[in-house]
Amino acid sequence: MLVSILHRVTGDGLAIVGGLTLLWWLYAVAAGGATYAGFQSVATAWYGRVVLIGLTWAFLQHLFSGLRHFVLDIGAGYELRANKRGAIATLVLSILATVGLWAWLLLGRA
Repeated sequence: MLVSILHRVTGDGLAIVGGLTLLWWLYAVAAGGATYAGFQSVATAWYGRVVLIGLTWAFLQHLFSGLRHFVLDIGAGYELRANKRGAIATLVLSILATVGLWAWLLLGRA
């Protein structure tokens, strides 16, 4: 149940928050250097990074949940244990992938 609710919430969050962030970024790019510098200062501040990390997690959670639904749609994973493992895997993988990606981005790309 939690993964199903998260799938819907992350989809809505990506559409609303992600869409508004994308529109702001596109406007900043089109408006010129000063406007883009303002966008960049917000995006690189701690609160901007919290939003970007949240969007990253929402994207990855939605992606892994969608892949889980794809597996269910082909008829696999309906057994109670397999279904529970798949649900837990979406949560764990989305968190690990988010932490890994942002660690790579913030700590340097080797």
